[in-house]
Amino acid sequence: MIIPIKNVSSSDVSCSNCEACCCRLEVMIISDTGVPEQFIERDQYGGETMKRLYDGWCAALDRETLMCTIYENRPWICREFEMGSHECLDERVKYL
Repeated sequence: MIIPIKNVSSSDVSCSNCEACCCRLEVMIISDTGVPEQFIERDQYGGETMKRLYDGWCAALDRETLMCTIYENRPWICREFEMGSHECLDERVKYL
């Protein structure tokens, strides 16, 4: 059985309708941007990732507004992830 996937274009994505799908991805911290300690998880080897809560979303995401609470200090990977990019659209399709 083939399940049709809703087409999403970059013009469909804006700050007003962003569903923060990228905030469900694992985010490695690979540079010092000032992420507060309470949002960092460390593995047994010292690798750092953004902490995620029970719902799978990033701990720094405000669940009411779906906006980042540490935007000015967000990790480098989050800064590089562009709204409406191919990667963004791929993630959004998973949650439609």
